[in-house]
Amino acid sequence: MKIPVLEIFGPTIQGEGAVIGRKTMFVRTAGCDFKCDWCDSKFTWDGSAKDDIEMLTADIIYERLQSLAPDNFNHVTISGGNPALIKNIAALVKLLHSKNIEVALETQGSKFQQWMTEIDQLTISPKPPSSKMNQDINQLDFVINQLEYNKVSLKVVIFNDEDYQFAQMIHHRYPNIKFYLQVGNPYLDDSVEHHTEKLLTRYETLIDQVMQDHTMNDVFVLPQLHTLLWSNKKGV
Repeated sequence: MKIPVLEIFGPTIQGEGAVIGRKTMFVRTAGCDFKCDWCDSKFTWDGSAKDDIEMLTADIIYERLQSLAPDNFNHVTISGGNPALIKNIAALVKLLHSKNIEVALETQGSKFQQWMTEIDQLTISPKPPSSKMNQDINQLDFVINQLEYNKVSLKVVIFNDEDYQFAQMIHHRYPNIKFYLQVGNPYLDDSVEHHTEKLLTRYETLIDQVMQDHTMNDVFVLPQLHTLLWSNKKGV
């Protein structure tokens, strides 16, 4: 019952979605069924970090978390890649809950595992056209319908107007689920100067667009908080 793990780090803050700003630890799994054009974690699926993958049991993962932050956390974010590919994460969720630790997860809604019903904060992030991926809306319907709406939120990353139109469609398809728009980060090259200022300009542009749109009254508009603070640095 082992899990393919690439990174365990923290404590840090959650930079995205419904629990933005929350103190958390991260467990990043390997593997993804998507290959988004602007993915900021390509190393989870492009083979460049294959030698860093460790097959770990839930107990070992918990020990690693405690060694990094002994009794200094009560929240763990499972990230990827796409952790929803991995059946064995059920054991980790169960163990963390037995320690009174909340668990968050983000996935694109392409796969469903029964353990996802036990996640405390589940963010489903359908991928917009700029990703160059084909989001299967019927499969997204299936995944969402397996879950309790009060534990689920939706998030779409926005890079351009086509993405914004996609976000409108998703929000109106699931009007009873909390919905987050997040400005995309196109500046993945570490040599980019004034990264924070450029991201804040894009964030302000997205806010202005939403403020003028009467069809998007019930949404939250977010930055990618960790990139504002640490640019593209890994392990934070």
